Amino acid sequence: MRHTPINNKLFKNNRKRFVDLLPKNSVAIFQSNDQFPRNGDQFFPFRQQSDFFYLSGIDQEKSILLLAPDCSNKKLKEAIFLLVTNERIATYDGHKYTKKEAGKISGIENAYWVDDFELSLREVLVNADQVFFNSNEYVKSFNEVPDRNIRFINDFKEKYPLYKLERAAPLMAQLRTIKSGLEVELLKKACDITRKGFERVMRFTKPGVHEFEIQAEIDHEFTINRANGHGYAPILASGTNALVLHYIENNAVCNDGDLLLMDFGAEYANYSADMSRTIPVNGKFTARQKECYNAVLRTFKAARALLVPGNTAKKISEEAWRMMEAEMIKLGLFTVDDVKNQDKEKPLHKKYFPHGTSHYLGLDVHDVGSYDEPIKPGMVFTCEPGLYIPEENIAIRIENDILVTENGPVDLMENIPIEADDIESIMSDR
Repeated sequence: MRHTPINNKLFKNNRKRFVDLLPKNSVAIFQSNDQFPRNGDQFFPFRQQSDFFYLSGIDQEKSILLLAPDCSNKKLKEAIFLLVTNERIATYDGHKYTKKEAGKISGIENAYWVDDFELSLREVLVNADQVFFNSNEYVKSFNEVPDRNIRFINDFKEKYPLYKLERAAPLMAQLRTIKSGLEVELLKKACDITRKGFERVMRFTKPGVHEFEIQAEIDHEFTINRANGHGYAPILASGTNALVLHYIENNAVCNDGDLLLMDFGAEYANYSADMSRTIPVNGKFTARQKECYNAVLRTFKAARALLVPGNTAKKISEEAWRMMEAEMIKLGLFTVDDVKNQDKEKPLHKKYFPHGTSHYLGLDVHDVGSYDEPIKPGMVFTCEPGLYIPEENIAIRIENDILVTENGPVDLMENIPIEADDIESIMSDR
């Protein structure tokens, strides 16, 4: 692993909180992520399934977590099953966890090889009333290839058709939305690495550089600071490219007079930051660019203040749209009368600000959680209003990561430059 060791109290506490939600005589089974083939005998870089990592800290493929808190065999109340290694695997693919190492990382005393899983499963099922299985229930996830959890569920149904199957995902969402102190520290580390990447970029960017050269600067800064890499495909969009919300090609030349919209975040110990900034390629905003930038910044600051217990992410987005609508009127994009006469199903502000303002953040950049659920202390959200004006070649998004507390929102990126004047000042030192 690249990150520094994580106190296994995090994973032990996560398992305890999960087990406390289980009905009596329940069994829960979690599968690690797949290795995804790239070509030939090559795989894409492995990234652990988030729920599995949350409960175990084990960052290795072909692993299984078994939780059976009411099992009479104490050695199977919680157990981790690991890939059996050998000399050939060690030679070609490198070191795999020993049982002792897995126990130290996860805090699970009972570690076995995966070859022992089937017999262990049969033993815990003897007195089980229901079995909880994990699956990816994120609403925008459409995986055409069944993952290890789904394949295992289908296999289980054939082998054990008389058992009652239950969903672990709602329980995991309930737990993962509230971040512990250790999780917040990991997110702060991801945010700080992201800051370093952004500050490096501001001193590097100038007319004539390619977007991928800017990405290379970020990649370098992330790597030397122990990040896993990017928490998501980075967006480095100059000029008209920034009008495409999910532009990730990052191939174009940055031209004098254009804006550069950047949306990237370091992933540290599988926890992801998520930041957006917009800077002038030549280091100086035009009067119109700065006017638009400050309109988005005012909305950002007002929307950030709404991330308090009892509110909802859905309501915050609606309020941000209302605030940006007022800013758009001031910017001359449409008039008050235009708003009065608009098609209510196609409001004018949607043309210039088509996305939401806040999403959950954690182990996934779009983390689990309901957008209708009242916000609670310990939740972490992004705040990211934007403004996109195709006819003026202007696209601006500003985004920070916010921790909700009883005493108000805490901006985990408050030390990352965000004011237009500060950005210009830093870029002038190139």
